[in-house]
Amino acid sequence: MSRAGFPDLFSRDASAYAQFRPRYPAALFEWIAALPARRRMALDCATGNGQAADMLAGHFALVLALDASRPQLRAATRATGVYYLAAVAESSPVRSGAVDLISVAQAFHWLDRPRFFEEVERIAAPGAALAIWGYGRLQAEPAIAALINRFHDETVGPYWSAQRRLVEEGYRGFALPMEEVAAPPFAIEAQLGLPELLGYLRTWSAVGKYLQVLGQDPVESLEPQLAAVWGDPAARHPIRWPLFVRAGRWRSERLSPPGRTSP
Repeated sequence: MSRAGFPDLFSRDASAYAQFRPRYPAALFEWIAALPARRRMALDCATGNGQAADMLAGHFALVLALDASRPQLRAATRATGVYYLAAVAESSPVRSGAVDLISVAQAFHWLDRPRFFEEVERIAAPGAALAIWGYGRLQAEPAIAALINRFHDETVGPYWSAQRRLVEEGYRGFALPMEEVAAPPFAIEAQLGLPELLGYLRTWSAVGKYLQVLGQDPVESLEPQLAAVWGDPAARHPIRWPLFVRAGRWRSERLSPPGRTSP
């Protein structure tokens, strides 16, 4: 997800990112895969460690997954039919008109939107679809959620990038140049132990920035506070991340009716 002039806050421990970031529900990909007219090729942009790409592989003949972070790509799951390339979403190594689905999972806020939309216009096949989605603050039992919200807002609050605002808005603060389809409600749900929750918090970009600036791990001071409200150290607690999804057909007007070929 890095590019010239953009600090890469995710490659510091790509294996932890792959281990602790929450996994998307299968129902999300079933819904997304039904949007394009064909299922030949999907392009997963800013793929990170491929959490979306490997799920898309079950629905498309070929998935090309791009990220500018080589450490992230090295930590990616190797699923059949998924090919990883070091590249940015705004300038993909894909021929024009070849892609049936363009997806961006939990990374659209890092992209240069005008350049990205130009690239989508170039690579989108007739009947192609664009799907972007993400998740904001986690939901948990009140005592746990209160500590994490204070950590988010106060401890690492000054270290969130300006792009984080788009996540907090659920990606509603901008227009998409296409006709959108309303998505059903989706959520990530998991039962996490305390080490897993702490591992997830350490993947936050603001935690990476805090480490970069101050040279200290802010999660270390949060750990005993969470442990005090956690109860049994071996306990697993329900954690939920509601998803926000924006998607639609990009070039439906260019899809020829059956029996006809495009001019």
